[in-house]
Amino acid sequence: MYLRTTQRRNSDGSLVTYYQLAHNERDPETKKPIAKVIHNFGRADQLDRDTLVRLCCSIARVCKLSVSDPLAEGSGKIKGGDRLPEDLSFSRSYEYGPQLLIEQLYERLGIGQAVREAMQKDHCRTPYDRAILAMIANRLCEPNSKLGLWIEWLNKVYLPGTEELKLEHLYEAMDLLYRHLATIEEQVFFTTADLFNLDVDVIFYDTTTATFSIDEGDEDEEGEEGLRQYGRPKEGGFAPQVIVALAVTRDGLPVRSWVFPGNTTDSTTIAKVKEDLRGWKLGRALFVGDAGMNSADNRLELARGCGTYVLATRMSSVKAIKDHVLTRPGRFKKVSDNLHVKEAVVGEGVRRERYLLCYNPREAERQQRHRQQVLVELEQKLASHPNHEATQQWAIELKASGRYGKYLKVTKHKALELDYEAVNEATKYDGKWVVQTNDDTLTPADAAQSYKALLVIERCFRSLKTVQLHLTPMYHWVPRRIETHVKLCVLALLIERVAENETGQTWRCIRNFLRQLQIARFETVSHQFFERNEPSASAASVLNKLIINLPNKVLSITPRV
Repeated sequence: MYLRTTQRRNSDGSLVTYYQLAHNERDPETKKPIAKVIHNFGRADQLDRDTLVRLCCSIARVCKLSVSDPLAEGSGKIKGGDRLPEDLSFSRSYEYGPQLLIEQLYERLGIGQAVREAMQKDHCRTPYDRAILAMIANRLCEPNSKLGLWIEWLNKVYLPGTEELKLEHLYEAMDLLYRHLATIEEQVFFTTADLFNLDVDVIFYDTTTATFSIDEGDEDEEGEEGLRQYGRPKEGGFAPQVIVALAVTRDGLPVRSWVFPGNTTDSTTIAKVKEDLRGWKLGRALFVGDAGMNSADNRLELARGCGTYVLATRMSSVKAIKDHVLTRPGRFKKVSDNLHVKEAVVGEGVRRERYLLCYNPREAERQQRHRQQVLVELEQKLASHPNHEATQQWAIELKASGRYGKYLKVTKHKALELDYEAVNEATKYDGKWVVQTNDDTLTPADAAQSYKALLVIERCFRSLKTVQLHLTPMYHWVPRRIETHVKLCVLALLIERVAENETGQTWRCIRNFLRQLQIARFETVSHQFFERNEPSASAASVLNKLIINLPNKVLSITPRV
């Protein structure tokens, strides 16, 4: 039995609302419910309110409930300083805005669905999809260890479905993700590609490192090489590390990621990457990589199956570039104020190599100013020491310096002095870089700009490692957990980049705007309910751009435990 509302349109176009007391009966023939009207209360604008109030009170009396009428005499609005009703108390508040956005994109990008399908294959009953959502959301909001997430962070945010999670469920969810990594990554990427109509005609690829604060690298077990091996991190030094490789689209959306042992060189990762991407049947995509990926074997691997590439090349170490590209006569073609290009083709037939010499006048000026400053400093340092013997401690340190050493030489008399030949040689490379491509359909300007766009992956790595997601420190030592931790961070990066691209705001701003959206928990003697506040204009704008609807004002009412 319920209060039924009906509407009728008058001849003048106005709508009239009626209230009826009704209940549903099932038709014996059609088996469909039919509303049976018990009593008509009449038009809503002519309703006898007192009659309904008396009916409510009589029902409440039978059910042993209390009814309060806010319009009754003496029951005005609560004034400032007044307390809430005695049977209602405010318990605490929770952060809600960022979690709402993350959960919506988690489902929209197909991550939740892919994980639930994996759970179904493994016959899992524990809500591992909510555990993975919690770990991704934690990376985006307040990166912490899995223990810190479980003990502290989950208690500060409103994320339904995670209340019963235990610490072991987080690790079990990581193991589930590891077992189905290939399927989940592929499914999520193609869902994202369909959703945003991605044009995967260019793949940007690069690697970075993630170090560990341990004394020794991992030992090989059961014929499998440990991941944490000694190597040279991008930040400098020599420490146990893993190599994290990432392929992204021109919009900065991750396509796929890989984790290699820490002693892997960049150039040896290409074969694995190309094989995995070929399995996804992405079609003909231009592969853009840095100089560390450029080797004869890699170029051959990338060219298989009519593959195309644009790779940076080390100018000073390739003889063909020094002899034929840097000295090629002709003028640069101006693409923009900070990019001039000149093409050079070396060799013929199968030995033909297409190079593009790029020049940035602004960068050339900056490098010249920097070198002049270094030379002034060097002259001052040399003048401050009467004895220029190369065996002096100050001379040894100066020659080993990365800033000064390349402009110094040791004479046949074992004296340290400025190397003017090295200075003149350095001026040849000011503001210049060389890229190499096998795609003859690319214009010199397009090829050069494709390489410059590689900066998008540098922004991804910066967000992944330091600015937002904090890939390290990793509190894992089992190889499968290390790899899964990286994959969780990349999924978080995907959500971050989608939010940034759709709103035009940085993730830091988005998160700060949405943190103003909170959930308050109120309690009565028998129940508790959660109510949200109204979002600020900035938060509402972010949600509107992402087409995310706010839930009801009161999110849930549950009995107190």
